[in-house]
Amino acid sequence: MSQHRRRAARSVRQRRLLIAVVVAAVVLTGLGLGLWSGGDGAGPAGTAARAPGVTSASPSDPAAAAAPTPTPTRSYPLSTAPRTIPAVRDHSPARGPGWRPERGQRVVVNDAGLADEGRLIAGELGLTYAGEKGDTKAGDLRLALSGAAGANQESYTMTVRGGRVSISAAGEAGVFYGTRTLKQTVRGGGTAPEGVVRDGPAKQRRGLMLDIARKHFTADWIEDRVRELGDLKFNELGLHFSDDQGFRIESDSHPEVVSRQHLTKAEVRRIVQLAESRHITVVPEIDSPGHLGAVIAAHPDLQLRNAQGTAATGAVDISDPAAAKIVDELLDEYAGLFPGNQWHLGGDEYRALMASDPEASYPRLAAAAREEYGSGGTVADLATGWLNDRAATVRAHDRTPRAWNDGFYTGTSVQPDQDIQVAYWTGKEIGARRPVEYLRAGRQVINYNDEFLYYVLGQPQTFVYPTGQRIYEQWTPRVLRGTQPVAARYDGQILGGSFAVWCDLANSQTQAQVAAGIRMPLRATVQKLWDAGEPELSWAEFRTLADQLD
Repeated sequence: MSQHRRRAARSVRQRRLLIAVVVAAVVLTGLGLGLWSGGDGAGPAGTAARAPGVTSASPSDPAAAAAPTPTPTRSYPLSTAPRTIPAVRDHSPARGPGWRPERGQRVVVNDAGLADEGRLIAGELGLTYAGEKGDTKAGDLRLALSGAAGANQESYTMTVRGGRVSISAAGEAGVFYGTRTLKQTVRGGGTAPEGVVRDGPAKQRRGLMLDIARKHFTADWIEDRVRELGDLKFNELGLHFSDDQGFRIESDSHPEVVSRQHLTKAEVRRIVQLAESRHITVVPEIDSPGHLGAVIAAHPDLQLRNAQGTAATGAVDISDPAAAKIVDELLDEYAGLFPGNQWHLGGDEYRALMASDPEASYPRLAAAAREEYGSGGTVADLATGWLNDRAATVRAHDRTPRAWNDGFYTGTSVQPDQDIQVAYWTGKEIGARRPVEYLRAGRQVINYNDEFLYYVLGQPQTFVYPTGQRIYEQWTPRVLRGTQPVAARYDGQILGGSFAVWCDLANSQTQAQVAAGIRMPLRATVQKLWDAGEPELSWAEFRTLADQLD
């Protein structure tokens, strides 16, 4: 055979071999793709277990139904859960490009009630709010009410698929929280990962309480905190606005009690409106019958005095009907300013019951108690009656009352009304009762544990500024007093918790310093209220994530 013919034959064999290799590769690739695409694009990891209380998306959600399932390829690794604060409780991974916001993309809703949520997230991500639409377009973010009867109103499902996002929930609050997850995900990583988030809170009460009585905070500063709380999925802002050092909200019924530095009602309405748009309930507190020094300054005849005629700081004489009248008039007035369904009555540190022998020290109260409740009536009975009467005043406005735990007294013939929730903050008072005593009695409790959750300006007495790390690593909602948790069987009676800022030494920090000081403690607190389990991230990783998301 000539050299030319040998070269031609070798070339033909090489071409045939190359074709065989290519065919084999195509067959193997096809088999691989078939294996990768199993399970509706969920990937080999499958679907994670659903978090307790979290609802799935409605099958009638048009965005989810219309979104095509992308064909996975080796170019897309299995997605990882969004990195958020608080962390999402369940994520089913998938393969795909995820979703990135771009100008011109739409935010659409299936219900006019979601317009506020839609406009807010559209503005935050630079999208166009298009209102109620039934069609679908590339890049859409769809917000939908699922109509799931009896579902947790704060739980939501977020689906990222086919270049679109849908967020659905039984209630508007849940949809809002889904938009917070999306906002944080995009801010932290630029892209929302492919897959399905099913998320919802472990605890229904997640709060920050501000003592604006001892220290005046501006409306702008409070509004900034509302925005911060909303993005972190808190749902309560407590305002303790009456105390010995000041009364800080404008009053029409009793303008004489109002301090020079105060919030106007117009400012409060703006705060409340902003809070409502973030699904935050503003919980007002006019503490009584103690901590009423600002009211007593204008009405000194109401002040409690002991057997020697010495005035009891901040305490009104609860045997005097005029004291009850002025407090009830203030409660009635502010019920019109704060439309939320919660009310804090205070009830703590009444001076008469901080004495070793209240009946001997305050004979006028002892006599009134015997007249009201018979020969065995005590000052504690009289104070409990006061608490119940104030609860009745706010209950008439459809409010659920709560009071500090040291406003609930032992050994009384008069019992606090059962619907008054216990705001448990301390076990240092005379006759202190352990949290389990309230729980055994069937009471609902909100955790304000002063060991972890009290940020007291100037660090008086034994208080030290709480750290986010200590909360993150050691506290859970069941740790109501000190550092030890109550038994797990009581978990359902613990409604949630609240971080608290107290301004005992008001000039110790500026507003800016307070905001900086509570930044990480707030994030740690809401993480443990959203999911009390062991966090996936270390404290160092959690702190780094917070910096990325802010």
